[in-house]
Amino acid sequence: MILLRSFCYTFRHSVTNRSIRSCHRFQHLSFRTLSSSGSMEETAITISSGGYSIQISAGPGLSTLDLRNAVDSSLFQQWLKNMQSEDSGLIGQGNMTLKNVLIQGVDMFGRGVGFLKFKADVIDNQTEQKIPGIVFSRGQSVAVLIILESRRERYAVLTEQARVPVGRNILELPAGMLGDKEYDIVGTAIREVEEETGISLNLTDMVNLTSLLESSTGCKLFPSPGGCDEEISLFLYRGSVKPQVIDELQGREMGLRELGELIKVHVVPYNKLWKMTADAKVLSAVALYEMGRKEGLIPSPHLGWLRGV
Repeated sequence: MILLRSFCYTFRHSVTNRSIRSCHRFQHLSFRTLSSSGSMEETAITISSGGYSIQISAGPGLSTLDLRNAVDSSLFQQWLKNMQSEDSGLIGQGNMTLKNVLIQGVDMFGRGVGFLKFKADVIDNQTEQKIPGIVFSRGQSVAVLIILESRRERYAVLTEQARVPVGRNILELPAGMLGDKEYDIVGTAIREVEEETGISLNLTDMVNLTSLLESSTGCKLFPSPGGCDEEISLFLYRGSVKPQVIDELQGREMGLRELGELIKVHVVPYNKLWKMTADAKVLSAVALYEMGRKEGLIPSPHLGWLRGV
């Protein structure tokens, strides 16, 4: 089993064929480059603990710095932690073995790692068969189902953005990613809603919908676990607004232009929300909200007047 708290690694330079072996705590990985030229065709790190070791390699076109950033990122650390969890981890339960990891892509968002693409060689210990292990890693994100009441009618707030991966505009819940080594889920949700819609939410009125799930699930939504590690926390917010606020929100243009965000706000009748978009976050949030209400698990709303619209 790989232990995250401490391990030894060997960093090998393919040009000089020299290596350095050192022991570190996983949370504070550090690397030393053995060449000042910066030209490196292959880089690899061997992580070992208790006689068990895996090799983490950089794919073609990736530098020593890319490999360092990848392995040191919260994305990769969390993936390894999930793999070795004694409760649910593929390695931690003793059913499988992790042999090698090939880092294939590293996308930096500022100084932090935003996305990782890697391939893990995972072997089923009983059958000795290789398990599909291509991973697109983007980590944790949050989304908020905002329900506004006005003149006894309920409305939901959506955002419309161009989504290049699917080649079209999508109506979605206001949502955002947690940055590298960022852990404030509720704070991120509130910030993203304000950036994308201009609405300032009250922290005390937020309801964590994914917390209604059984604890064995991890209380997160996994929208595409066959290829992506994304974990989404879904929140609910309910408030009252005057009719003119609905009009002011409709069609509002928002987003951080410097980050390429071009967002249009839509306000739709809540009773039609479930069939107006194929966004998995919307459909999951509606299902959790409605089933939670049915089971009496959703607290009664304060329905205070929404501020900062």
